[in-house]
Amino acid sequence: MNKELKQLSDIDSIKISEERLLHSATHEEIISGHTTDVYFLRTLDILNHMNLSESEVVAEIFPRKPGVMAGMDEVINLFKEKNVELWAIDEGETFDVKDTILRIKGKYSDFAIFETIILGMLASASGWATASRTVKEACGDKFFLCFGARHVHPSVAPVMERAAVIGGAGGASCILAAKLSGINPSGTVPHSAMLVAGDTLSVATAYDQIAGPDHNRIVLVDTYKDEVEEAIRIARALNGKLYGVRLDTPSERGGVTPGLIKEMRAKLDLAGFENVKIFVSGGLTPDRIRLLSEAGADSFGVGSYISAASPIDMTMDLKMVQGVPVAKRGRIPGLVDNPKLKKIK
Repeated sequence: MNKELKQLSDIDSIKISEERLLHSATHEEIISGHTTDVYFLRTLDILNHMNLSESEVVAEIFPRKPGVMAGMDEVINLFKEKNVELWAIDEGETFDVKDTILRIKGKYSDFAIFETIILGMLASASGWATASRTVKEACGDKFFLCFGARHVHPSVAPVMERAAVIGGAGGASCILAAKLSGINPSGTVPHSAMLVAGDTLSVATAYDQIAGPDHNRIVLVDTYKDEVEEAIRIARALNGKLYGVRLDTPSERGGVTPGLIKEMRAKLDLAGFENVKIFVSGGLTPDRIRLLSEAGADSFGVGSYISAASPIDMTMDLKMVQGVPVAKRGRIPGLVDNPKLKKIK
């Protein structure tokens, strides 16, 4: 276990192994403070010199814009072994600008180096959860799956898709994200299967043969042929076992349009496949989801809209020092109450 950083000189003990394969921080490095901003260690050195580092303080964190909370569970876990008191709002709870979402009470030296880490955990995850909530509102009662893992570094992919589930996604394609969310990972079959096999129908037939009886068979139908023609061909071959078709028509061909959805729905129905669902993916935004849903799409796969969401800026302020209300210029000294806060420890 790495030693927790307490002073600037501790940085000298950090050695980067030549065998290190990845640049992302390990859990141990995060918990030990290796991803903090260096100036917090300088602050501790100064306060230690002044015999003030163990001053009892109360810190509060607030957001710069409204959103949906995610990442709080990680913060609480970070402090499990620390001698501090915590008050926090729940994962999935909404917050407004400058709401107090987290309060920490304890010796400043016990949590000073974690300010950067806490803010990062809350800012990124809440940004993703908030984007996911916007997608959910556009979907209404229709299902959507998050599969944005390919757009972010793999070290944070499970954080991102777990946050999306908190925000409203019905599923996650990232295996670890789904497991962390207490659900099974979801996903269909990519274009690569059809390209390797050279034919969509042969892949669909093999897929049907190896899938369990309760599995929802959803087949991508835009690799080689006209999407509607391919959908009907596969529906007939699977003889009642096709749950849905996925449309992921690339932008080079105009993407998935409301007209294509309407044609697909009408011709599937005319061919006797009224129960076959239409699943849409590919650069979806809330506005596009509303249009395609109105045209007849049943469910959606959303990636980049969630994964590219901006973090929600979070700020930590010291509000009490040794029982005395404090604040920087422009802020009001003392605690800012929020009825959504719950005592955690």
